[in-house]
Amino acid sequence: MRALSEQELLNAWEQGQRQTLPIRALMLLAPSCPDLNLDSLAGLSIGKRDALLLSLRELTFGQGLLGLAGCPECSEKLELDFRLDDLRSRSGSESGREIPFSLAGYNLRIRPVNTFDLLSIVHMKDVSQARDELLNRCILMAQYQGNDISFHQLPSALIESVEEKLEEMDPQADIRLALSCPSCSHKWEAPFDIVSFFWSEIDSWAHHILREVHALAEKYGWSESDILSLSPVRRRIYLEMAWQ
Repeated sequence: MRALSEQELLNAWEQGQRQTLPIRALMLLAPSCPDLNLDSLAGLSIGKRDALLLSLRELTFGQGLLGLAGCPECSEKLELDFRLDDLRSRSGSESGREIPFSLAGYNLRIRPVNTFDLLSIVHMKDVSQARDELLNRCILMAQYQGNDISFHQLPSALIESVEEKLEEMDPQADIRLALSCPSCSHKWEAPFDIVSFFWSEIDSWAHHILREVHALAEKYGWSESDILSLSPVRRRIYLEMAWQ
């Protein structure tokens, strides 16, 4: 993995404006992981993909993260200050490897959820339908007492066990922050999605950079590529002189 240049980051941000979050994740990773093509990236488990995004975020903006959360009990706003290492699963994540899973006479082959799967449900409004679609795609083979059966023939208790196994296989895919409200002492877990968080940061950064480009282009007549080729330190000094 390599860091993205400012021009590459701006290009990904611009091209991703009308895209869904799964596509945005691939657009960020593709140029930073030149050894993997898009199909390979989309075939990674969500945990493995998100682990790569955590690394890219560290290369881009560093280890520290700042955010806000609202207490579900009293609506108090909490300022969050944490590090990327706090979000990294100690168990690691599967790359997409399928494994056998057997229970009560049922024999399955399953694999973790990947980006292809998320793209298949991204426009579904029915949560139950989207869940079934994901599980159907992740159960590659199902047999009962040696006979092939369909997903819809699987008992609900088995489906729940498969869900638990998929979570166990890919812990990085479901990161939750343990939070406590200083006002009412309520404790809860909040999900953390690196794709949406990182994209929000990039969006703020892009608007800031474009304002800098506009100011320097207006003052000196330089092109966007000329300005972006300057180091952040030199660009800041030119801006300070332009604003004097």
